[in-house]
Amino acid sequence: MGKRSTEEALDFEYEIENNFSIHSGTDFLEWEDDESSSILNRLDENGFPPSQHPSELKDDDDIELDTNQSNEIEQESEEGTHTSFAADFYRCGSDYSSLLLVSEEEKKDNQKKQNMPDPKLMRKLKQTNLFQMWGVHTKSDQRPQLDCNGSNSNKKMKGLLSDGSLDDFGLESNIAHDNVNNGFLHIRNSSGIASSSGGVADRQRPRVCPFYKKIPGTPFTVDAFRYGRIEGCKAYILSHFHADHYGGLSKGWSHGPIYCTTLTARLVRLCLYVNPTFIHPLELGIEYLIEGIKVTMLEANHCPGAALIHFCLPNGRCYLHTGDFRASKLMHTYPLLVNQRVNVLYLDTTYCNPKYRFPSKEDVLSFVVRVTQNFLRKQPKSLIIVGAYSIGKECVYLAISKALGVKIYANSSRKRILQSFGWPELSGNLCSNGKETPLHVLPISSLKFEALEHYSKTYMNQYTAVLAFRPTGWTYSEAIGSHLDLIKPTSRGKVTIYGVPYSEHSSFTELREFVQFIRPDKIIPTVNIGNAATRDKMQSHFREWMR
Repeated sequence: MGKRSTEEALDFEYEIENNFSIHSGTDFLEWEDDESSSILNRLDENGFPPSQHPSELKDDDDIELDTNQSNEIEQESEEGTHTSFAADFYRCGSDYSSLLLVSEEEKKDNQKKQNMPDPKLMRKLKQTNLFQMWGVHTKSDQRPQLDCNGSNSNKKMKGLLSDGSLDDFGLESNIAHDNVNNGFLHIRNSSGIASSSGGVADRQRPRVCPFYKKIPGTPFTVDAFRYGRIEGCKAYILSHFHADHYGGLSKGWSHGPIYCTTLTARLVRLCLYVNPTFIHPLELGIEYLIEGIKVTMLEANHCPGAALIHFCLPNGRCYLHTGDFRASKLMHTYPLLVNQRVNVLYLDTTYCNPKYRFPSKEDVLSFVVRVTQNFLRKQPKSLIIVGAYSIGKECVYLAISKALGVKIYANSSRKRILQSFGWPELSGNLCSNGKETPLHVLPISSLKFEALEHYSKTYMNQYTAVLAFRPTGWTYSEAIGSHLDLIKPTSRGKVTIYGVPYSEHSSFTELREFVQFIRPDKIIPTVNIGNAATRDKMQSHFREWMR
């Protein structure tokens, strides 16, 4: 993955340092938001997200659930105890057609086999980190690598257990398309045995597509581009244009047709340069027959172009995959969801925790506008900055733009993306010269005092203060809840930063209301699934909601 944009180095510096974005002549990849959390800020010394982070495994494929080893979900031991559909799925890994319980005798035999490592296989194991898995070459890649016996093995990749820390990651410009497109891996599990259930990129075995990205009874996968060519998959569906969902797509994609919304299709072509013959745009609310399956995209209330995907099989069974979404009352009026029972719901569980009870988007936008106006009354010569992702959070700076009657400055990379939306109220309010307007949009992870102080130096003759907003659900505080006026900014010198709980994912209460409206037969969580205790807790919430 790629190189730093030279045209606007300051504005997109975050894409390397925090959000791990790529923008080069042939590829554009960007890690979503820090509601998935900023990638580099979350990695531990081995290149993995901290296990206790609230958005653990939001980027759910980077560290896959090893269902065959120590992370296996515990089965109910009492005879006759009913296990959940999702638990059965997790137990069987990616083979969703094998929902069979394993006998104790078979388990013991499997364990014995697992404890007998093949010496030849062990010599081939390579330690690496998530950057190599994503195809990124770093300065530290040139250091010697330790093999499983602790000796140097040639050559390019630095081991997870070797001495490396975050400050070693200096990204280089070359992109390993073959690693991403072919999707190979070779991993070492807790027993030291090679496994193919998830891990780091290597040429030994194809990465295994997790079961929850496959739609049973169909030749479809959802957001499963990192696994190369998936056997039996005839249609690769993309829910929205955030890199933890489109990761693996590039100019060289040739594994099969891609189905997504019209807006997402434009972004896939514009930013990733995917061959248009593979891209099949679907209009929202229109039913399409694909491989004999009825497929309908519905507005997901997440980022521009994001969709819920509804599948209706010939046998009458219906599945709903939410991708990433923020549930709303409007969804209760969608005819397809009102009139057809959903048998299986694949649910975005980013904030499936009772402590997350966000205020409405409208309330947060009103608060942001109110704070801005009050700030300007006291300090009229203020530069207003809104943090955002390449796509997402547009409503925040649009609300300020309308309230103040000013244009929005975005650099050329962002402006190109925003103009592709085809939104007149947005396109008509963009400008290319930062000195023409006090309202600027910057990468959300660049909203740090040092970066903002440096950025404001360019406009020191125009502005005497900086007011910045960081809109993300991770700023939510239980103590404040919906009482937004209790939010206290952080200030240093002339820079003031407000963290506001503007989320584009569903809160716990919104998830509950949505599930109680849908009333599916089964629910499969798609986020925060890497920890058995978290999975069990979510399942208990689901059972409570469905009473």
